[in-house]
Amino acid sequence: MERALRLAQQAAEAGEVPVGAVLVRQAAIVGEGANAPIERNDPSAHAEIVALRDAGARLGTYRFPGTTLYVTLEPCPMCVGALIHARVERIIYGAADPKTGACGGATRQHDDPSHNHQLSVTGGVMAEPAATILRTFFRARRER
Repeated sequence: MERALRLAQQAAEAGEVPVGAVLVRQAAIVGEGANAPIERNDPSAHAEIVALRDAGARLGTYRFPGTTLYVTLEPCPMCVGALIHARVERIIYGAADPKTGACGGATRQHDDPSHNHQLSVTGGVMAEPAATILRTFFRARRER
């Protein structure tokens, strides 16, 4: 999660919403990413999607069984859908997102029995530093 927090800070410095994500398999980072929709002109370039794309390039596959995604903010429905399709095993997130979070914040997409794969989720890991990065970013944006 510490690496994900550093990626979130890098996103903030680039003017992106500060979210970072790291995909891990057997204690090794296999993919990582920071929010980049503005830089990439791509609304799907959320940190989780960037990390999945990085893992795909590194591993030469689109499925990631046995992996854990560490992400600083509870994933949205788009990202949870991608994580389900990628067969990620577990999500560990920092700050909860009661407005758009899909792991219990606004919806519970991660363990919907209609999906052919469910994700194990642990929330609130290093939640305060993750939330602080977000609050600081949005406070500065509002002041401009």
